[in-house]
Amino acid sequence: MDPELTRRTALLLPPDFSLAGWKRFGRHLFLMSDSSCWWLGDWLVYGENKYPGRYRQAIGETGLNYKTLRNYAWISKRFSVLERHARLSFQHHAEVASLPPAERGRWLERAAREGWSRNTLRQQVRQTLSGPDDRRAQEVRLQVSVSSEQERKWVQAAERHGRNLAEWVIICLDRAAARETAPGLQGH
Repeated sequence: MDPELTRRTALLLPPDFSLAGWKRFGRHLFLMSDSSCWWLGDWLVYGENKYPGRYRQAIGETGLNYKTLRNYAWISKRFSVLERHARLSFQHHAEVASLPPAERGRWLERAAREGWSRNTLRQQVRQTLSGPDDRRAQEVRLQVSVSSEQERKWVQAAERHGRNLAEWVIICLDRAAARETAPGLQGH
């Protein structure tokens, strides 16, 4: 990246920039933008492993939203470097990150082969997972106020199980409901 062209808040392109140069520069900018998600995720995972207890401090170094960076790290942990598809965006990987490794690999291969956008990949995965005669899950939004300490504990527990927070909460609620509705427990 030419330091003469870039500032923190601006891209200063010369008036005689050719169309080919402009296109090439755009591709380069996109690659940097998309790659930065992986880079930040890998940086955070490294910090978690190398400098325990410094995760929040590391997040403060970037000035980015905690939840966004936590997702970057979670997705980076889900895909080894060899499992990442260079022809697909970080967001493609995010769409299938919660699936078992073999299944997410198949979806990413297909998306790369067929040139799917992230949205097309999302639609294809949802259609397949819901099945033709399956009822689609009804979306219910729950809002819960918890302390930052509770959230931190929950996020850590979810990550230990290879899940994001929402997935982990659903699993925990399903288990609790199963215990409460098990034969012999009604009315307790």
